[in-house]
Amino acid sequence: MGLSERQRFALARFALVAGAFGLWEVLSRTGAVNPRLLPPASDAIATLWDMLGRSRLHNDMLVTGSEMAVAFLIGLPTGAAIGLLISESRYWGETLKPLLFFVFSIPKMIFLPMFILIFGIGFAQKVAYGFVSTVFIVAMTTAAAVESVKADYVTVARSYGATRGQIVGRVYLPCMLPVLLETVRLAMIFNFTGVMLAEMYASREGLGHSIATWGENFQMRQLFAGVILVSILAILFNETIRWAERRCEHWRT
Repeated sequence: MGLSERQRFALARFALVAGAFGLWEVLSRTGAVNPRLLPPASDAIATLWDMLGRSRLHNDMLVTGSEMAVAFLIGLPTGAAIGLLISESRYWGETLKPLLFFVFSIPKMIFLPMFILIFGIGFAQKVAYGFVSTVFIVAMTTAAAVESVKADYVTVARSYGATRGQIVGRVYLPCMLPVLLETVRLAMIFNFTGVMLAEMYASREGLGHSIATWGENFQMRQLFAGVILVSILAILFNETIRWAERRCEHWRT
């Protein structure tokens, strides 16, 4: 029995990842790249396995995960509400849309010193920066998703006397669900990046802080082990959302 299309894609992705790790191992082992700068992949994986048994890494993962979760749980509904507001109201759309695009185009990294001055270098600063990194992409994507809903659906709902809340729950949400799942995935990427940058810039704990410390101290095995760990966590979340998207594909029709 032949492989399904999805299985072939999964096999191809696995082959690419395995090939990348194999090339990494060969380049380091043969001396084509200085092993002090790029330790062998097998050494980085062994280091990661050893680190996973230490309470320090568990604490860092818990701290980073908590910061991301709080920032995400605040940023996602806030951004969705703003996106719904600017797409439903012409006044707020004309007022806020240019500002959203303007602020979104500015590299958020330049605001990190301001966040540190206001919130310090503790939990609140990471959450605030993660929130800002999340809310703009959610607002803009939600606004685009609402505007993509066919006007006929809304017209029919209103002709039957549907309230604004019913239109949002019965018309917008089902039509937008696949796009919203994509928004969740993008938002988590921005959130993850924002929290990690904030931790690397100024922090006492967290994965970003540990990775920055390893890099500053030239602990390359630990550094690449941390990079592998962060990549695995990001892939796991991304694939979870992709699975949810596939479960909701029937909403597109």
